[in-house]
Amino acid sequence: MTSQGGRMDGLEQSLPAIAGINNTYGQCQTSMAAPYPALEERKPISHVRRTFCLFVTFDLLFVSLLWIIELNTKDGIEKSLKDEIVCYDFRTSFFDIFFLAVFRFLVLLLCYAVLRLRHWWAIAVTTLITSGFLIVKVILLIQFQTRGAFGYVLPIVSFILVWLETWFLDFKVLIQEAEDERLFQAPQTVFGGPSLLYPSAVSEGQFYSPPESLAGSEDELEEEGAGRVAATPQEKEYVRQGREAMGVLEQILRQEEYWKLEKEDGTDAVYSFEIPYHGKSFILKVRMSELCGHGWLTQEVILQPQKMAMWNRTIAACQVLQRVDDNTLVTYDVSAGAAGGVISARDFVNVRRIERRKEMYVSSGMSTVHDSRPPVKKYIRGENGPGGFVVMKSVRNPSVCTFIWILNTDLKGRLPRYLIHQSLSATMLEFMSHLRQRVRGMGETVHQ
Repeated sequence: MTSQGGRMDGLEQSLPAIAGINNTYGQCQTSMAAPYPALEERKPISHVRRTFCLFVTFDLLFVSLLWIIELNTKDGIEKSLKDEIVCYDFRTSFFDIFFLAVFRFLVLLLCYAVLRLRHWWAIAVTTLITSGFLIVKVILLIQFQTRGAFGYVLPIVSFILVWLETWFLDFKVLIQEAEDERLFQAPQTVFGGPSLLYPSAVSEGQFYSPPESLAGSEDELEEEGAGRVAATPQEKEYVRQGREAMGVLEQILRQEEYWKLEKEDGTDAVYSFEIPYHGKSFILKVRMSELCGHGWLTQEVILQPQKMAMWNRTIAACQVLQRVDDNTLVTYDVSAGAAGGVISARDFVNVRRIERRKEMYVSSGMSTVHDSRPPVKKYIRGENGPGGFVVMKSVRNPSVCTFIWILNTDLKGRLPRYLIHQSLSATMLEFMSHLRQRVRGMGETVHQ
Protein backbone atom coordinates (compact mmCIF):
# COMPACT_ATOMS: atom_id res chain seq x y z
CA MET A 1 0.00 0.00 0.00
CA THR A 2 2.87 2.36 0.74
CA SER A 3 4.37 1.70 -2.66
CA GLN A 4 1.08 2.26 -4.39
CA GLY A 5 0.49 5.44 -2.42
CA GLY A 6 3.91 6.77 -3.44
CA ARG A 7 3.21 6.06 -7.05
CA MET A 8 -0.16 7.72 -6.70
CA ASP A 9 1.53 10.88 -5.39
CA GLY A 10 3.94 10.83 -8.32
CA LEU A 11 1.11 10.53 -10.76
CA GLU A 12 -0.72 13.40 -9.10
CA GLN A 13 2.42 15.51 -9.42
CA SER A 14 2.73 14.71 -13.11
CA LEU A 15 -0.45 16.67 -13.74
CA PRO A 16 -0.81 19.05 -10.77
CA ALA A 17 -2.92 21.53 -12.70
CA ILE A 18 -5.82 19.12 -13.04
CA ALA A 19 -7.17 20.09 -9.64
CA GLY A 20 -7.21 23.75 -10.57
CA ILE A 21 -7.66 23.51 -14.29
CA ASN A 22 -11.05 25.19 -14.21
CA ASN A 23 -9.32 28.49 -13.48
CA THR A 24 -7.29 28.36 -16.68
CA TYR A 25 -9.48 26.36 -19.01
CA GLY A 26 -12.07 29.13 -19.21
CA GLN A 27 -9.43 31.17 -21.03
CA CYS A 28 -9.21 28.43 -23.65
CA GLN A 29 -12.46 29.54 -25.21
CA THR A 30 -11.05 32.93 -26.15
CA SER A 31 -7.63 31.73 -27.26
CA MET A 32 -9.07 28.82 -29.22
CA ALA A 33 -11.46 30.95 -31.21
CA ALA A 34 -8.74 33.20 -32.62
CA PRO A 35 -7.12 30.65 -34.98
CA TYR A 36 -10.52 29.68 -36.38
CA PRO A 37 -12.56 32.67 -37.51
CA ALA A 38 -15.66 32.27 -39.59
CA LEU A 39 -15.27 30.66 -43.00
CA GLU A 40 -16.07 33.85 -44.92
CA GLU A 41 -13.64 35.77 -42.74
CA ARG A 42 -10.73 33.42 -43.02
CA LYS A 43 -11.06 32.27 -46.63
CA PRO A 44 -13.25 34.52 -48.78
CA ILE A 45 -12.59 32.17 -51.69
CA SER A 46 -11.50 28.55 -51.39
CA HIS A 47 -8.14 27.38 -52.66
CA VAL A 48 -9.73 25.10 -55.27
CA ARG A 49 -11.81 28.01 -56.60
CA ARG A 50 -8.69 30.17 -56.81
CA THR A 51 -6.99 27.40 -58.77
CA PHE A 52 -9.97 27.25 -61.14
CA CYS A 53 -9.84 31.02 -61.70
CA LEU A 54 -6.11 30.76 -62.35
CA PHE A 55 -6.72 28.06 -64.94
CA VAL A 56 -9.36 30.23 -66.67
CA THR A 57 -6.78 33.02 -66.86
CA PHE A 58 -4.26 30.56 -68.28
CA ASP A 59 -6.83 29.59 -70.92
CA LEU A 60 -7.10 33.20 -72.13
CA LEU A 61 -3.35 33.83 -72.09
CA PHE A 62 -2.46 30.57 -73.84
CA VAL A 63 -5.02 31.01 -76.63
CA SER A 64 -3.92 34.64 -77.03
CA LEU A 65 -0.30 33.56 -77.33
CA LEU A 66 -1.10 30.96 -79.99
CA TRP A 67 -3.18 33.46 -81.93
CA ILE A 68 -0.39 36.08 -81.87
CA ILE A 69 2.10 33.49 -83.09
CA GLU A 70 -0.31 32.57 -85.88
CA LEU A 71 -0.57 36.24 -86.90
CA ASN A 72 3.21 36.55 -87.15
CA THR A 73 3.46 33.61 -89.55
CA LYS A 74 1.82 35.63 -92.37
CA ASP A 75 2.67 39.01 -93.86
CA GLY A 76 3.28 40.80 -90.59
CA ILE A 77 1.12 41.32 -87.55
CA GLU A 78 -0.48 44.62 -88.68
CA LYS A 79 -1.73 43.26 -92.00
CA SER A 80 -2.77 40.01 -90.33
CA LEU A 81 -4.79 41.87 -87.70
CA LYS A 82 -6.56 43.82 -90.44
CA ASP A 83 -7.37 40.64 -92.32
CA GLU A 84 -8.52 38.81 -89.17
CA ILE A 85 -10.55 41.61 -87.53
CA VAL A 86 -11.47 44.36 -90.02
CA CYS A 87 -11.97 41.95 -92.91
CA TYR A 88 -13.28 39.19 -90.66
CA ASP A 89 -14.43 36.01 -92.40
CA PHE A 90 -15.87 33.17 -90.35
CA ARG A 91 -14.33 30.57 -92.66
CA THR A 92 -10.77 31.96 -92.65
CA SER A 93 -10.22 34.02 -89.49
CA PHE A 94 -9.10 32.80 -86.06
CA PHE A 95 -10.08 36.05 -84.33
CA ASP A 96 -13.34 34.47 -83.22
CA ILE A 97 -11.48 31.73 -81.34
CA PHE A 98 -9.56 34.41 -79.44
CA PHE A 99 -12.83 36.27 -78.79
CA LEU A 100 -14.34 33.05 -77.37
CA ALA A 101 -11.44 32.82 -74.90
CA VAL A 102 -12.12 36.41 -73.79
CA PHE A 103 -15.82 35.58 -73.47
CA ARG A 104 -15.09 32.56 -71.28
CA PHE A 105 -12.66 34.55 -69.14
CA LEU A 106 -15.13 37.36 -68.45
CA VAL A 107 -18.16 35.13 -67.81
CA LEU A 108 -16.40 32.57 -65.62
CA LEU A 109 -14.51 35.07 -63.47
CA LEU A 110 -17.63 37.18 -63.04
CA CYS A 111 -19.70 34.17 -61.95
CA TYR A 112 -17.16 32.17 -59.92
CA ALA A 113 -14.75 34.82 -58.60
CA VAL A 114 -16.88 37.95 -58.19
CA LEU A 115 -20.35 36.50 -57.60
CA ARG A 116 -18.94 33.20 -56.17
CA LEU A 117 -21.62 31.15 -57.86
CA ARG A 118 -22.02 27.60 -56.52
CA HIS A 119 -23.71 26.10 -59.55
CA TRP A 120 -22.54 24.61 -62.83
CA TRP A 121 -24.87 26.50 -65.20
CA ALA A 122 -22.33 29.21 -66.11
CA ILE A 123 -19.60 26.77 -67.09
CA ALA A 124 -22.18 24.70 -68.95
CA VAL A 125 -23.17 27.72 -71.06
CA THR A 126 -19.58 28.67 -71.96
CA THR A 127 -18.67 25.06 -72.73
CA LEU A 128 -21.73 24.51 -74.92
CA ILE A 129 -21.20 27.72 -76.89
CA THR A 130 -17.47 27.14 -77.34
CA SER A 131 -17.78 23.48 -78.32
CA GLY A 132 -20.59 24.09 -80.80
CA PHE A 133 -18.82 27.06 -82.36
CA LEU A 134 -15.52 25.19 -82.76
CA ILE A 135 -17.17 22.15 -84.32
CA VAL A 136 -19.00 24.28 -86.87
CA LYS A 137 -15.89 26.35 -87.60
CA VAL A 138 -13.68 23.31 -88.19
CA ILE A 139 -16.25 21.93 -90.62
CA LEU A 140 -16.48 25.19 -92.61
CA LEU A 141 -12.83 26.29 -92.38
CA ILE A 142 -11.84 26.26 -96.05
CA GLN A 143 -8.13 26.93 -95.39
CA PHE A 144 -7.82 24.30 -92.68
CA GLN A 145 -4.98 22.41 -94.38
CA THR A 146 -3.20 25.42 -95.90
CA ARG A 147 -2.67 27.36 -92.68
CA GLY A 148 0.00 25.06 -91.33
CA ALA A 149 0.14 23.66 -87.80
CA PHE A 150 -2.01 26.41 -86.30
CA GLY A 151 -4.89 25.37 -88.46
CA TYR A 152 -5.03 22.32 -86.20
CA VAL A 153 -3.53 23.52 -82.92
CA LEU A 154 -5.68 26.55 -82.07
CA PRO A 155 -9.12 24.88 -82.38
CA ILE A 156 -7.95 21.68 -80.66
CA VAL A 157 -6.31 23.51 -77.76
CA SER A 158 -9.39 25.68 -77.23
CA PHE A 159 -11.65 22.62 -77.24
CA ILE A 160 -9.47 20.76 -74.71
CA LEU A 161 -9.11 23.74 -72.35
CA VAL A 162 -12.82 24.44 -72.14
CA TRP A 163 -13.61 20.83 -71.23
CA LEU A 164 -10.81 20.76 -68.65
CA GLU A 165 -12.39 23.82 -67.03
CA THR A 166 -15.75 22.05 -66.93
CA TRP A 167 -14.27 18.91 -65.38
CA PHE A 168 -12.30 20.84 -62.76
CA LEU A 169 -15.26 22.94 -61.64
CA ASP A 170 -17.77 20.10 -61.54
CA PHE A 171 -15.59 17.39 -59.98
CA LYS A 172 -13.22 19.44 -57.84
CA VAL A 173 -14.43 22.93 -56.95
CA LEU A 174 -18.12 22.31 -56.29
CA ILE A 175 -17.59 18.96 -54.57
CA GLN A 176 -14.77 20.19 -52.32
CA GLU A 177 -16.64 23.33 -51.29
CA ALA A 178 -19.79 21.34 -50.56
CA GLU A 179 -17.77 18.99 -48.36
CA ASP A 180 -16.15 21.88 -46.48
CA GLU A 181 -19.55 23.46 -45.92
CA ARG A 182 -20.93 20.17 -44.60
CA LEU A 183 -18.06 19.84 -42.14
CA PHE A 184 -18.71 23.32 -40.77
CA GLN A 185 -22.46 22.82 -40.53
CA ALA A 186 -22.29 19.30 -39.05
CA PRO A 187 -21.54 20.31 -35.44
CA GLN A 188 -24.52 22.69 -35.39
CA THR A 189 -27.02 20.29 -36.97
CA VAL A 190 -25.89 17.16 -35.16
CA PHE A 191 -25.08 18.49 -31.71
CA GLY A 192 -27.41 21.49 -31.57
CA GLY A 193 -24.61 23.92 -30.77
CA PRO A 194 -21.76 25.87 -32.29
CA SER A 195 -18.76 24.26 -33.92
CA LEU A 196 -16.33 22.65 -31.52
CA LEU A 197 -13.64 24.87 -32.91
CA TYR A 198 -15.16 27.24 -30.36
CA PRO A 199 -15.28 25.04 -27.25
CA SER A 200 -17.62 25.90 -24.44
CA ALA A 201 -16.58 26.41 -20.85
CA VAL A 202 -16.12 23.32 -18.71
CA SER A 203 -17.98 22.70 -15.50
CA GLU A 204 -16.12 22.12 -12.26
CA GLY A 205 -17.33 18.55 -12.06
CA GLN A 206 -15.51 17.57 -15.23
CA PHE A 207 -12.05 17.40 -13.62
CA TYR A 208 -10.71 15.51 -10.67
CA SER A 209 -7.54 13.75 -9.65
CA PRO A 210 -6.08 10.94 -11.81
CA PRO A 211 -6.76 7.27 -10.97
CA GLU A 212 -4.31 5.09 -9.11
CA SER A 213 -1.74 3.32 -11.29
CA LEU A 214 0.38 0.30 -10.50
CA ALA A 215 3.04 0.89 -13.13
CA GLY A 216 6.21 2.93 -12.90
CA SER A 217 7.88 4.49 -9.92
CA GLU A 218 8.05 7.84 -8.23
CA ASP A 219 11.21 8.68 -10.13
CA GLU A 220 9.67 7.79 -13.44
CA LEU A 221 6.59 9.91 -12.87
CA GLU A 222 8.21 12.82 -11.10
CA GLU A 223 8.07 16.05 -13.06
CA GLU A 224 10.82 18.55 -12.41
CA GLY A 225 8.65 21.51 -13.31
CA ALA A 226 5.68 20.67 -11.04
CA GLY A 227 3.76 23.83 -10.30
CA ARG A 228 5.30 25.70 -13.19
CA VAL A 229 3.31 28.17 -15.29
CA ALA A 230 4.13 29.64 -18.70
CA ALA A 231 6.09 32.86 -18.24
CA THR A 232 7.89 33.83 -21.45
CA PRO A 233 6.14 34.74 -24.72
CA GLN A 234 7.45 31.53 -26.28
CA GLU A 235 6.06 29.41 -23.45
CA LYS A 236 2.69 31.13 -23.76
CA GLU A 237 2.75 30.36 -27.47
CA TYR A 238 3.35 26.68 -26.67
CA VAL A 239 0.33 26.71 -24.36
CA ARG A 240 -1.78 28.36 -27.05
CA GLN A 241 -0.73 25.75 -29.61
CA GLY A 242 -1.57 22.94 -27.20
CA ARG A 243 -5.04 24.35 -26.59
CA GLU A 244 -5.56 24.84 -30.31
CA ALA A 245 -4.73 21.18 -30.94
CA MET A 246 -7.08 20.18 -28.14
CA GLY A 247 -9.96 22.07 -29.74
CA VAL A 248 -9.47 20.43 -33.14
CA LEU A 249 -9.17 17.01 -31.53
CA GLU A 250 -12.49 17.59 -29.74
CA GLN A 251 -14.13 18.48 -33.03
CA ILE A 252 -12.95 15.25 -34.63
CA LEU A 253 -14.12 13.14 -31.69
CA ARG A 254 -17.63 14.58 -31.76
CA GLN A 255 -18.09 13.96 -35.47
CA GLU A 256 -17.49 10.22 -35.39
CA GLU A 257 -20.44 9.49 -37.68
CA TYR A 258 -18.54 11.23 -40.49
CA TRP A 259 -15.39 9.11 -40.14
CA LYS A 260 -14.58 7.05 -43.24
CA LEU A 261 -13.27 3.51 -42.78
CA GLU A 262 -9.81 3.09 -44.31
CA LYS A 263 -8.49 -0.23 -43.03
CA GLU A 264 -9.44 -3.01 -40.61
CA ASP A 265 -7.38 -5.62 -38.81
CA GLY A 266 -9.57 -7.80 -36.67
CA THR A 267 -11.10 -5.61 -33.96
CA ASP A 268 -8.81 -2.67 -34.80
CA ALA A 269 -9.94 -0.10 -37.36
CA VAL A 270 -8.39 2.96 -38.97
CA TYR A 271 -10.67 5.75 -40.16
CA SER A 272 -10.07 9.05 -41.94
CA PHE A 273 -11.67 12.45 -41.56
CA GLU A 274 -11.18 15.60 -43.64
CA ILE A 275 -11.07 18.75 -41.55
CA PRO A 276 -10.90 22.24 -43.09
CA TYR A 277 -7.50 23.96 -43.03
CA HIS A 278 -5.77 20.82 -41.74
CA GLY A 279 -6.51 18.19 -44.38
CA LYS A 280 -6.88 14.47 -43.88
CA SER A 281 -6.59 13.00 -40.39
CA PHE A 282 -6.26 9.27 -39.67
CA ILE A 283 -8.02 7.83 -36.63
CA LEU A 284 -7.23 4.53 -34.93
CA LYS A 285 -10.03 3.36 -32.64
CA VAL A 286 -9.62 0.23 -30.53
CA ARG A 287 -11.58 -1.34 -27.70
CA MET A 288 -9.24 -2.95 -25.17
CA SER A 289 -9.72 -5.10 -22.10
CA GLU A 290 -6.12 -5.78 -21.12
CA LEU A 291 -5.47 -4.23 -17.71
CA CYS A 292 -6.86 -0.86 -18.78
CA GLY A 293 -8.49 -0.47 -15.41
CA HIS A 294 -4.99 -0.31 -13.83
CA GLY A 295 -3.98 2.71 -15.91
CA TRP A 296 -1.33 0.95 -17.98
CA LEU A 297 -2.51 2.40 -21.25
CA THR A 298 -2.66 5.93 -19.89
CA GLN A 299 0.87 5.81 -18.52
CA GLU A 300 2.51 4.18 -21.51
CA VAL A 301 1.02 6.44 -24.16
CA ILE A 302 0.09 9.72 -22.47
CA LEU A 303 2.03 10.25 -19.23
CA GLN A 304 5.38 8.80 -20.28
CA PRO A 305 5.93 9.64 -23.97
CA GLN A 306 9.71 9.57 -23.56
CA LYS A 307 9.56 5.80 -22.88
CA MET A 308 7.57 4.98 -25.99
CA ALA A 309 10.67 4.17 -28.05
CA MET A 310 11.44 1.27 -25.65
CA TRP A 311 8.54 -0.81 -26.91
CA ASN A 312 7.17 0.95 -30.00
CA ARG A 313 9.16 -0.01 -33.09
CA THR A 314 7.52 2.68 -35.18
CA ILE A 315 9.34 5.28 -33.03
CA ALA A 316 13.13 5.50 -32.98
CA ALA A 317 13.41 8.15 -30.24
CA CYS A 318 11.31 10.42 -28.06
CA GLN A 319 12.78 13.09 -25.82
CA VAL A 320 11.12 15.69 -23.61
CA LEU A 321 12.75 19.01 -24.50
CA GLN A 322 10.88 21.33 -22.15
CA ARG A 323 8.18 21.26 -19.46
CA VAL A 324 6.28 24.44 -20.26
CA ASP A 325 3.60 24.36 -17.58
CA ASP A 326 1.69 21.81 -15.57
CA ASN A 327 -0.17 20.51 -18.62
CA THR A 328 2.12 21.37 -21.54
CA LEU A 329 5.45 19.97 -22.72
CA VAL A 330 7.56 20.01 -25.88
CA THR A 331 8.97 16.75 -27.23
CA TYR A 332 11.35 15.68 -29.98
CA ASP A 333 10.27 12.54 -31.83
CA VAL A 334 12.02 10.48 -34.50
CA SER A 335 9.94 8.01 -36.49
CA ALA A 336 11.30 4.77 -37.84
CA GLY A 337 11.33 4.10 -41.58
CA ALA A 338 8.17 2.71 -43.15
CA ALA A 339 6.87 0.99 -46.30
CA GLY A 340 9.86 -1.35 -46.46
CA GLY A 341 12.36 1.49 -46.35
CA VAL A 342 10.68 3.53 -49.11
CA ILE A 343 9.76 6.17 -46.51
CA SER A 344 12.84 7.18 -44.55
CA ALA A 345 12.92 8.26 -40.92
CA ARG A 346 11.45 11.67 -40.07
CA ASP A 347 11.91 13.85 -37.02
CA PHE A 348 9.28 16.06 -35.41
CA VAL A 349 9.17 18.73 -32.73
CA ASN A 350 5.76 18.62 -31.05
CA VAL A 351 3.96 20.52 -28.33
CA ARG A 352 1.72 18.29 -26.19
CA ARG A 353 -1.10 19.16 -23.82
CA ILE A 354 -2.51 16.65 -21.33
CA GLU A 355 -5.92 16.99 -19.70
CA ARG A 356 -8.23 14.76 -17.66
CA ARG A 357 -12.00 14.83 -18.18
CA LYS A 358 -14.21 12.51 -16.18
CA GLU A 359 -13.26 8.98 -17.28
CA MET A 360 -11.06 10.21 -20.14
CA TYR A 361 -7.42 11.17 -20.50
CA VAL A 362 -6.61 13.37 -23.54
CA SER A 363 -3.17 14.16 -24.93
CA SER A 364 -3.33 16.60 -27.83
CA GLY A 365 -0.44 17.95 -29.85
CA MET A 366 0.87 19.52 -33.02
CA SER A 367 4.18 20.55 -34.54
CA THR A 368 6.10 23.51 -33.20
CA VAL A 369 9.66 24.86 -33.15
CA HIS A 370 12.27 24.72 -30.41
CA ASP A 371 15.70 26.31 -30.32
CA SER A 372 17.39 23.14 -29.05
CA ARG A 373 16.23 21.05 -32.04
CA PRO A 374 16.66 22.84 -35.37
CA PRO A 375 16.31 20.77 -38.58
CA VAL A 376 19.28 18.52 -39.36
CA LYS A 377 20.46 16.90 -42.59
CA LYS A 378 20.15 13.41 -41.13
CA TYR A 379 16.33 13.54 -41.07
CA ILE A 380 13.58 15.16 -43.09
CA ARG A 381 11.68 17.41 -40.70
CA GLY A 382 8.02 16.35 -40.75
CA GLU A 383 5.08 18.44 -39.65
CA ASN A 384 2.19 17.22 -37.51
CA GLY A 385 -1.21 18.85 -37.60
CA PRO A 386 -3.58 18.74 -34.61
CA GLY A 387 -4.00 15.23 -33.22
CA GLY A 388 -3.27 13.12 -30.18
CA PHE A 389 -4.29 10.21 -27.96
CA VAL A 390 -7.46 9.53 -26.02
CA VAL A 391 -8.01 6.83 -23.37
CA MET A 392 -11.61 6.44 -22.18
CA LYS A 393 -12.48 4.10 -19.32
CA SER A 394 -15.73 2.21 -19.36
CA VAL A 395 -17.99 3.23 -16.48
CA ARG A 396 -19.76 -0.13 -16.40
CA ASN A 397 -16.63 -2.27 -16.74
CA PRO A 398 -13.41 -0.77 -15.31
CA SER A 399 -11.29 -3.44 -17.03
CA VAL A 400 -12.40 -2.22 -20.47
CA CYS A 401 -11.38 0.99 -22.20
CA THR A 402 -11.43 2.63 -25.62
CA PHE A 403 -8.20 3.88 -27.14
CA ILE A 404 -8.16 6.47 -29.94
CA TRP A 405 -5.17 7.84 -31.82
CA ILE A 406 -5.72 10.79 -34.16
CA LEU A 407 -2.86 11.41 -36.59
CA ASN A 408 -2.55 14.37 -38.94
CA THR A 409 0.90 14.53 -40.45
CA ASP A 410 2.82 15.83 -43.44
CA LEU A 411 5.92 13.70 -44.02
CA LYS A 412 7.34 16.23 -46.48
CA GLY A 413 9.68 14.97 -49.16
CA ARG A 414 8.63 13.84 -52.63
CA LEU A 415 6.34 10.94 -51.85
CA PRO A 416 3.14 9.87 -53.62
CA ARG A 417 0.10 10.71 -51.53
CA TYR A 418 -1.44 7.25 -51.91
CA LEU A 419 1.77 5.66 -50.59
CA ILE A 420 1.77 7.96 -47.56
CA HIS A 421 -1.86 7.18 -46.75
CA GLN A 422 -1.32 3.42 -47.00
CA SER A 423 1.81 3.68 -44.88
CA LEU A 424 0.09 5.71 -42.15
CA SER A 425 -2.75 3.20 -41.83
CA ALA A 426 -0.31 0.29 -41.63
CA THR A 427 1.89 2.15 -39.12
CA MET A 428 -1.07 2.83 -36.82
CA LEU A 429 -2.08 -0.83 -36.81
CA GLU A 430 1.53 -1.85 -36.17
CA PHE A 431 1.69 0.60 -33.27
CA MET A 432 -1.41 -1.02 -31.78
CA SER A 433 0.22 -4.44 -31.98
CA HIS A 434 3.30 -3.19 -30.09
CA LEU A 435 1.12 -1.46 -27.51
CA ARG A 436 -0.83 -4.61 -26.79
CA GLN A 437 2.38 -6.56 -26.31
CA ARG A 438 3.72 -3.90 -23.95
CA VAL A 439 0.60 -3.72 -21.81
CA ARG A 440 0.29 -7.51 -21.69
CA GLY A 441 3.97 -7.93 -20.77
CA MET A 442 3.81 -5.37 -17.96
CA GLY A 443 0.71 -7.01 -16.55
CA GLU A 444 2.42 -10.41 -16.47
CA THR A 445 5.46 -8.90 -14.73
CA VAL A 446 3.34 -7.42 -11.94
CA HIS A 447 1.36 -10.61 -11.38
CA GLN A 448 4.58 -12.58 -11.02
